[in-house]
Amino acid sequence: MTNSLQNTASTSAIQQAFSSQLVAAHNPQLSTVKNLPSQFPLLDLTPAAIQGHIFKAQDRFDSKGRKIAGNGLAATGAIIRRGRKVLIDVDKYAAWLAGVVTA
Repeated sequence: MTNSLQNTASTSAIQQAFSSQLVAAHNPQLSTVKNLPSQFPLLDLTPAAIQGHIFKAQDRFDSKGRKIAGNGLAATGAIIRRGRKVLIDVDKYAAWLAGVVTA
């Protein structure tokens, strides 16, 4: 009996630790395009600049059919679209900015 109680207690502790990690992993800090510049005050970002980053996030084609490479923001998963609403994962956007700045 005590062995099964210990197994149950350890299993419960493992599940609790795992579920807290899942909650932390699935609750990203999100921001709208309008509010995102306030997250990075030293960079002097504007909502228009962020909209430009979003527009150029994926590969696209010019009028002659040539491929224009995207900036890689879409590949990070930082852009979340729900209907007309566009949300940005602040941590992924910051990591992408750090990659752009250092490159």
